[in-house]
Amino acid sequence: MDALGIQWKILLAQTISFSIVLFVLWRFAYRPIFAMLEARREKIAEGLANAEKIKAQLTKTETDRQAVLAQAGDLANRMIEEARAAAGRVREVETQKAIAAAEQIITKAREASAQDHARMLDELKREVGRLVVQTTTTVTGKILTPEDQRRLAEETEKQLAT
Repeated sequence: MDALGIQWKILLAQTISFSIVLFVLWRFAYRPIFAMLEARREKIAEGLANAEKIKAQLTKTETDRQAVLAQAGDLANRMIEEARAAAGRVREVETQKAIAAAEQIITKAREASAQDHARMLDELKREVGRLVVQTTTTVTGKILTPEDQRRLAEETEKQLAT
């Protein structure tokens, strides 16, 4: 080894010195760096796992949201149909009430018209009877007794009735 220029004492001192430096570096530098790298690796793995969990929850939440929206849409459509049906029933009831009220008004109007017609006929008969009595009195020149007036009025009424 002397021929190669290697001295055993220096080689041994350098090996011990290198071992001490390697031990110190391993103990105080590499080990904390490796521990920190391992902790980062674990955090990254945990973050990826959490991301997968969150992605799965997000997918589930989206599916649930779609289901809730579909149910809400169905419920809204059902409520709209029920409201339309109720409005149709109310409209039918109100129409029937209006028809009944109109028929009642027409019936009352006919009754009133019939009463007016009967009253006017009675007035006409009395007026015609009075005119006949007055005309007869004027034509005959004699004053008629109440019995004659009544008899003439009855005869006139009978002739007008037929």
